[in-house]
Amino acid sequence: MNSIAHDVAAIARIDVVPKILEVMCRTTGMGFAAVARVTDEKWVACAVRDEIAFGLVPGGELELTTTICHEIRQSGQAVVIDNVAEDPLFANHHTPRLYGLQSYISVPIEYGGAFFGTLCAIDPRPAKLRDSQALAMFELFAQLIGGHLDAQERMARTEAALLDARETAELREQFIAVLGHDLRNPLASIDGGVRLLLKTPLNERAVTLAGLVQKSVRRAAELIDDVMDLARVRLGGGFHMERRGDSDLAGVLTHVVAELKTSHTDRRIEIDIALAEPVECDSRRVAQLLSNLLANALTHGSAQTPVRVRARAADGVFELSVANGGAPIPPAALRGLFQPFTRAAHRPHQEGLGLGLYIASEIARAHEGALTVASDAAETRFTFTMPSRAA
Repeated sequence: MNSIAHDVAAIARIDVVPKILEVMCRTTGMGFAAVARVTDEKWVACAVRDEIAFGLVPGGELELTTTICHEIRQSGQAVVIDNVAEDPLFANHHTPRLYGLQSYISVPIEYGGAFFGTLCAIDPRPAKLRDSQALAMFELFAQLIGGHLDAQERMARTEAALLDARETAELREQFIAVLGHDLRNPLASIDGGVRLLLKTPLNERAVTLAGLVQKSVRRAAELIDDVMDLARVRLGGGFHMERRGDSDLAGVLTHVVAELKTSHTDRRIEIDIALAEPVECDSRRVAQLLSNLLANALTHGSAQTPVRVRARAADGVFELSVANGGAPIPPAALRGLFQPFTRAAHRPHQEGLGLGLYIASEIARAHEGALTVASDAAETRFTFTMPSRAA
């Protein structure tokens, strides 16, 4: 894959980009928006929203010297034009004449300290851009896209380092520092920016889409948590565990179920918890285990049958299970189900890194317990069993 095709694919992997382009068009009233890869030789569309039949699709090219983006690449400065006919700098510019545009806004996208391309919008009609929040919104979204690209590159480098099997203390500390600091900080900045954007006047659709951006940020943070857990286990650090008697473990488990219900309102989740004795555990980690199992069941189970969560504590044993209907897990997949990244092998089109079940099994092991699975045509059931008292 050449470098331009690689960049187009990298933008395609950012699932929030189509929502960003829609917000841009809806908020400004402009009919065409795009993420463009701009080099010293090429202008290539990576993602497009076209409501004016401009004719570009992802991978499509424009002659570089016919674009204003070429000038933005050289200056590093955004360009905003309300009305080409009245703009002293662009009234006679060749780009508006060539493409028949009257309004234009474009901001640079950067990551890793380098220029990647632009986030831009055009329309054959004038638009009120300069005196609105449009430029701030475009800059925020450009930062979001640059942050995603940076995260992809860092994750790729990290995966390569892991595959080299350099399981040293220095690698572990560097890896965890990158995940815990270098990736979280941009996400926190983006989340704060979206919160600020939501305080400005937006139409209902734009508010909804901005909320979806926030959800994408939270999803990215969850992926970072998963990879940090993987690093701690595989690179020798292990889970940080605090086993103690939790008088409200039932409440903790119920809260996990309630959280997932809010994002799966069309699914039925049945919960049955009866803890006859205290359970000495790290309740935060047990909640994480349940969240991973329940999310897995909601994703892969049949929507026509309820997901059933059951917890029991009696006679020195704590048992937590999650069951769902649907097609059974193939025997070949069962054999490696609790290994990291196995999701990609048998469900290549599902989201995530395939770490949820692996992390759940490691949490079980850290509690001196075990996570098992049984799957047939009737149901698929994951069961976590551990001593209710620490040894």
